[in-house]
Amino acid sequence: MATTASPNTEAKQLINYRTEDGLAVIELTAPPANTYTYEMNLQLDAAILKARMDDDVHVIILRGAGEKFFCAGADISMLNSVTPTFKYYFCLHANETLNRLEQTPKLVIAALNGHTVGGGFEIAMAADIRLARKDGGKIGLPEVNLGVLPGTGGTQRLCRLVGKQDAIELMVKGETFSFERAKELGLVNEVLPNDGFWDHVVEYAKQLCPPNKASKAVGLIKRSVQSGRDLPFESALAIERELQQQLFESDDAREGIAAYVEKRTAEFKGQ
Repeated sequence: MATTASPNTEAKQLINYRTEDGLAVIELTAPPANTYTYEMNLQLDAAILKARMDDDVHVIILRGAGEKFFCAGADISMLNSVTPTFKYYFCLHANETLNRLEQTPKLVIAALNGHTVGGGFEIAMAADIRLARKDGGKIGLPEVNLGVLPGTGGTQRLCRLVGKQDAIELMVKGETFSFERAKELGLVNEVLPNDGFWDHVVEYAKQLCPPNKASKAVGLIKRSVQSGRDLPFESALAIERELQQQLFESDDAREGIAAYVEKRTAEFKGQ
């Protein structure tokens, strides 16, 4: 049965959180464009931590409320009303939240149901897989048009996704473009049909949950890549070996190896 909870019940609910069938769904809820504020960041951080600590959650899905926007980035009216010092700490906290998301040893899918621009795209880039709705909206980093840069990890994540040359061009032009173009650039994994988009996302996510996949192995594959990609090769291999040893000791590894030997389909439990 699905459960619903607000990460911060004392403040206005800006993040909807629910779990069902091994999935944690984190929904950005700030109409009309799901722009984020410091308060939303606090709730998002709490939701990410809640999903991470829940043993019954195997895959995390991020989405925007409604159909027009995943997230249009930071609330510009909020930024216009605060001091430069607050802006700095706002970006710092947002970076910490997205780093937590990126390092959580559970697969994170961003379901891009609508426009995904500015800080919204920065949130999506901290996910492991991005699934976009066909003809659902535009994507890009237009911060240069405000006289600033993508300041919650955008400059660093984009260059790691598409390379330095393309990343600089995309950011200095500040253009937005279609999800189909984003897939060509390697920024989106799949563009799914408009009709039944959410059902397609859930179907995609469930194939990566038990009993279909060993979710602990999925999570540690992610962890090995995230932790090792910027380290010297030998140091990254050491991390890989350590994580592999953890998996060798897991119930799912025993099940997977036994199923292979016995020529049957493995029934994983995420343990």
